[in-house]
Amino acid sequence: MRNALLLAILYGGLIAGTLDIGAAALINLVDPVVIMRYIAGGLLGKSVALSGGAPTAVLGLLLQWAMSLVIAAIYVLASRRLAFMTTRWLAAGVAYGIVVFFVMEYVVVPLSAIAKVPTFTLYSFGANLFAMIVFGVIVAFFARRFAPRGA
Repeated sequence: MRNALLLAILYGGLIAGTLDIGAAALINLVDPVVIMRYIAGGLLGKSVALSGGAPTAVLGLLLQWAMSLVIAAIYVLASRRLAFMTTRWLAAGVAYGIVVFFVMEYVVVPLSAIAKVPTFTLYSFGANLFAMIVFGVIVAFFARRFAPRGA
């Protein structure tokens, strides 16, 4: 059981987190390396992160994966107690993605070293929300696949 939970967290977190970088790059029409530097900016500050080189981008990737693994772990562990999170995994994943979007955009980012309150166009709001919904569905899929409740 422990291995199944770990697989669900690892697959869900790493795949969703990696695809999220790609989605952010597409939404913002920038290289994924720029996205990874922005992620590092949450720890280092924007000016330091954007002037950084490859090590800063690698830090951003590692931070992204760490956050994604925590987000996946919360879902997987909660799904052990709430059966609908694996039996109705698609709806639960969509709902979880929406919650993650609002927590990240309006709590985590403003409290980070970048400390900016997001400002969106209708397009970017919708695109970013959709990306987080996909993130939530990926995490829910792997929770259902590897660690269904009752297994």
